[in-house]
Amino acid sequence: MSENTPLKFAYWVPNVSGGLVTSTIEQRTEFTYDYNKKLAVLAENSGFEYALSQVRYASSYGAAQQHDPAAFSLGLLTATERLKLIVAAHPGLWHPAILAKFGITADIISEGRFAVNIVSGWFKDEFTGLGEPWLEHDERYRRTEEFIRVLRGLWTQPNFEFSGDFYRIHDFSLRPQPVDVPGRAHPEIFQGGNSTAARKLAGRVSDWYFSNGKDFDGFSEQVADVRGFAAENDHAVRFGLNGFVIARDSEAEAREVLREIVDKADAGAVEGFRKSVQQAGNSTSDGKGMWADSEFADLVQYNDGFRTGLIGTPEQIARRIIEYKKRGANLLLLGFLHYLEDVEHFGENILPIVRELEADLDRTGDPIGVGNAR
Repeated sequence: MSENTPLKFAYWVPNVSGGLVTSTIEQRTEFTYDYNKKLAVLAENSGFEYALSQVRYASSYGAAQQHDPAAFSLGLLTATERLKLIVAAHPGLWHPAILAKFGITADIISEGRFAVNIVSGWFKDEFTGLGEPWLEHDERYRRTEEFIRVLRGLWTQPNFEFSGDFYRIHDFSLRPQPVDVPGRAHPEIFQGGNSTAARKLAGRVSDWYFSNGKDFDGFSEQVADVRGFAAENDHAVRFGLNGFVIARDSEAEAREVLREIVDKADAGAVEGFRKSVQQAGNSTSDGKGMWADSEFADLVQYNDGFRTGLIGTPEQIARRIIEYKKRGANLLLLGFLHYLEDVEHFGENILPIVRELEADLDRTGDPIGVGNAR
């Protein structure tokens, strides 16, 4: 994707209860299907191109109730016209051929708007509670790589063959195939993670690499690392970055909202989440796993969205977004406190500034650091 390509924007679908922050602060956000249909239509009319449905099977860490992301996304696809729905799915709980078949049907129903986010897994209790084995960290990523290779193969090749340690496919064809979308070889495959295993995986097989929230240096380091692995494999990968948006008339007002969110955090839920995810992150050999260096305040937003720093006035947020584009971001995956109001505000007040700054960037080629993003 060229640097001149406009940034794409996605939002986290609130298909689990509790909102996007684990806090008792008011969140005018609902996890119901009716609310999410209204939100999806508003989002696509506000400039959002993608929406990512979360995957959570067990009541945990503030998410007492949760809708299945695949079924929920299919419903939202039928309620929208342009929005692409990214379904989060776990290898080990899905078989890749079953997800591939579901994806083809969803892709045809939506005329080419289905995508997947393959989640290697961090929540051990979901696997063991369902009687499935919990693999060690790097083994989960080895399984994910096989899963993605099978998914892609079944979407693009008849009489597909695959022999791996986790999956074996024998002379198998899926018919019909996904929609033929110009410029798209198959439904897009997203993948997250922070560890070296996750970065190498993206550099071999994924279309998109999702980063948890990061400051400029942390994001730049990830992009450089993944690009290096991709170059070794003659592979192209695009980059998505998580961020939580708090936009107010002044920076002081926005920072006061952040302070209130953290002050009203559900400490027990955040601490339980911290222990669970940091066990997963610290199980990597080099300590680079997701959430390995996250502080309590970071984890109140469970994808480190505060760390991206999209907090302030619309102008400040837009300039910071452009600085991330200069560092390699192709997509921003955003969360909000009050979804309907905040998504509409983003489309009306922040996105136009982003597009103006992108036009300036195309004309001037401003280097990193120009624009006084804080």
